[in-house]
Amino acid sequence: MQAHKAGLPIPRGFPIRPTEQILHHNRGKMSGTSTAVRCTVLLALAAFCASAADRLYLKDGDYQLVREYQVQKDRVRYYSTERGDWEEIPLDLVDLDRTRKEAVEQKAELDADVKAQAEEDAAVKAARAEVASVPTENGAYYLRSGKPAALKLAESKLVMDKKRTVLKYLSPIPLVPGKGTVELEGETSAFAVEGRRPEFFFRPSDYESFGIIKMGPKKGVRVVQKASILTVQSERIINEERDEIKTFKKQEGELFYKIWPEKPLEPGEYAIVQYTDGKLNPQVWDFSVK
Repeated sequence: MQAHKAGLPIPRGFPIRPTEQILHHNRGKMSGTSTAVRCTVLLALAAFCASAADRLYLKDGDYQLVREYQVQKDRVRYYSTERGDWEEIPLDLVDLDRTRKEAVEQKAELDADVKAQAEEDAAVKAARAEVASVPTENGAYYLRSGKPAALKLAESKLVMDKKRTVLKYLSPIPLVPGKGTVELEGETSAFAVEGRRPEFFFRPSDYESFGIIKMGPKKGVRVVQKASILTVQSERIINEERDEIKTFKKQEGELFYKIWPEKPLEPGEYAIVQYTDGKLNPQVWDFSVK
């Protein structure tokens, strides 16, 4: 007598397929409550699947819903979930190949789900470890070999085109009408990142805008942004221009974010900037992509 179990075991913690999510900086991470609700629903689904019937296919295309079946010489004995009792049917009427093939396919799908869930769990664990490793001080951090490396806050200067007047940032900023640029000394950053889509953790000092910008080349300096200062009826108006890169932003906590570019960066000079439009007061953490 050969005994075959038609039902497939469902492991504890029904698998969840990974879902690609993009969380911008104005959205918080999934709460523990949401995760608990999801797990509760999936456990209920797992319990349902464990008790659900499998199909014992017949050669005429029909099937019986069974909990399990046994091949006994010229007969197939099965437990009918519809009638709640053991029944028998001639072996010649049963399509065992189709029945077994479906069982193999179901097991393969289940194994794939279990593997995907394990990979997702590992990724979540690794991400939490990354977040926990970031220092609490304000600033920009780049993970190098799994360890956070702090980017240095650069000393920037405002240079007006008219006679190339250099105005170091003071409080308040001594603004004069005209056009100018915010610049960093040197043509390249001392901080180089690996790869074309670097990921950073950022702790801004205040609730201001922030992002990644590409700096323009200039002899001996890098241009962070351009600025136009106008005087209209004794009121100063400041227009600022930056070459800002499109990024993904994920909030990890209060004034704590992860930021990375949507597309691979071209080789060049870049920076994470924190700013308020019209204030001409950017804070700059520079880096280079080789």
